[in-house]
Amino acid sequence: MAHLLGAEGLHLEYPTRVVFDSITLGIEEGDRIGIVGRNGDGKSSLLAMLAGTKEPDAGRVTFRGGTRIRVLDQADTLDDSLTVSAAVVGDAADHEWAGDARIRDVIDGLLRGLPWDAPVSSLSGGQRRRVSLAKLLAGDWDIIALDEPTNHLDVEAITWLAGHLKTRWAKNAGALLVVTHDRWFLDEVVTTTWEVHDRIVEPFEGGYAAYILQRVERDRMAAATEAKRQNLARKELAWLRRGAPARTSKPKFRIEAANQLIEDVPEIRDKVSLQSLAVSRLGKDVVDLLDAGVSYPSRATGSDPSTGSDPSTGSDPSTGSGTQVVLRDVEWRIAPGERTGILGVNGAGKSTLLGLIAGTIAPTSGRVKHGKTVQVRTLTQRLDELDAVWNDPVRVVISRLRTSYTLGTGSKAQDLTPGQLLERMGFSSAQLSTPVKDLSGGQQRRLQLLLVLLEQPNVLILDEPTNDMDTDMLAAIEDLLDSWPGTLLVVSHDRYFLERVTDQQFAILDHRLRHLPGGVDEYLRLRELQEKQADQPSATVAATASAPGLDGAALRTAQKEVAALERRIQKLTQQVDAAKHALVDHDQSDYAGLGEKMAVITAQEAEIAALEEQWFDLTEQIG
Repeated sequence: MAHLLGAEGLHLEYPTRVVFDSITLGIEEGDRIGIVGRNGDGKSSLLAMLAGTKEPDAGRVTFRGGTRIRVLDQADTLDDSLTVSAAVVGDAADHEWAGDARIRDVIDGLLRGLPWDAPVSSLSGGQRRRVSLAKLLAGDWDIIALDEPTNHLDVEAITWLAGHLKTRWAKNAGALLVVTHDRWFLDEVVTTTWEVHDRIVEPFEGGYAAYILQRVERDRMAAATEAKRQNLARKELAWLRRGAPARTSKPKFRIEAANQLIEDVPEIRDKVSLQSLAVSRLGKDVVDLLDAGVSYPSRATGSDPSTGSDPSTGSDPSTGSGTQVVLRDVEWRIAPGERTGILGVNGAGKSTLLGLIAGTIAPTSGRVKHGKTVQVRTLTQRLDELDAVWNDPVRVVISRLRTSYTLGTGSKAQDLTPGQLLERMGFSSAQLSTPVKDLSGGQQRRLQLLLVLLEQPNVLILDEPTNDMDTDMLAAIEDLLDSWPGTLLVVSHDRYFLERVTDQQFAILDHRLRHLPGGVDEYLRLRELQEKQADQPSATVAATASAPGLDGAALRTAQKEVAALERRIQKLTQQVDAAKHALVDHDQSDYAGLGEKMAVITAQEAEIAALEEQWFDLTEQIG
């Protein structure tokens, strides 16, 4: 493979610390490199030095003659005076850019639904990010450097971007450098991982999963000083091997070595103890959404009082042409200890759904019933919890909080002080004297989560919780949530985090809430079908929707089987919910009896999972 870029003896320091101390690196054609490390350790600075947009204090970066490189950094540099089309393709004539398959793919993948002649000044932050990314990808470059490219992108756009980058160049052509906290994206795209830490850059072969394995091996040899990071990495490795079939089927690292490393690691979550404690804290009833819906007068006749993101709206003939529907016919009985991820495009109504659950938004149809003991807290995308303490040092903030927080259950339960929790969440003792306003975005986010957890709610809603987090800190927060005994609802575009901390997923599609037996993959398939139907004439849609894979008697048989499976799944689900509710009346000190009841519930849940797999296979055939 041909050499593209070389960095020799790079040194970078600021008045208070040295960031890099004489590092030497090289980039060859065909390299796909992911850069990970703690926030503040220099990932973005490294990317900028390699791309030539930041000068090192010593050392040099050299390029092969004629090498073309382009960088997407985290700053917004779009020209507000331009339209979307001018920002992406410049002054190229329509026939020029439309004749380029790559540019058409980029526009369709990132800018679908965005007016081509819209002024850049009118775009939201997320839309501007998409335009900046599209502008870069529309060009022809030998090296592409991306700094947090998945920020502001939804699951669909992230999936598209991963596919585009994997096929953009031939196997041994081009090079990619990417700084990202999105671990699913890393595993999909990169073949080499660089970890930035302690003034050096340490290379690892493979994507995120392979990096975790190699880091565990390194940490095992590094003695007690790395014990904390080692334990978190081993726990995450255990999940990678046990909890994600699609990921573990890929030969990304040595399976035997991984199995040896995790053979003494317990299951990620003690479901029996957590379920028992959740029921005892919540009782039988949590939140029931009963045929609930939310609609508002159209903008022509009124305003939208929703406090969330702009809802995806549509005219509802049953309620009049002046009505905009956000959600309709939502039937969801949330159970104690349930861990659910919620998917949907930006504006689909996720924030409205969370508002219904939290009680901050009232339904305009149906009703929402909250259990008597329910205490709902939401970690919002804004930093609302920090407003009152913005100018206070962290030490003063935590001194006002409760003296201890119980983590874990049963014999594994432990009481931690707020200071110990802060340490677990990555705060150093020196940072305790720092005013909240001077903390980094990631530190503010972690402090916000701590304030929410210390109120010890029994229903926790996390709305995009991974913003501004590095991969190590995400692992620490996931570890904390593993022992949190309550009902957890998560909205996140971070696929890895969503699959890691939740046990099931729902999606908002066409204003309705839909269970996803096949998880995120099923959601992406349904969204692709939805997009295709939107692009087709109604007659074609009807023909396509009827049965792209089956017809005649085979179709009718499959449809009957799907209906039977749905009835069986519904019946079993009701039985499981009833059994979980019954746990509240059981003697909570009778661990043997609780274990037997949970074993029955676990067996029923396994049967549901198997039936859902059959259902998913059949619905794929039917379309």
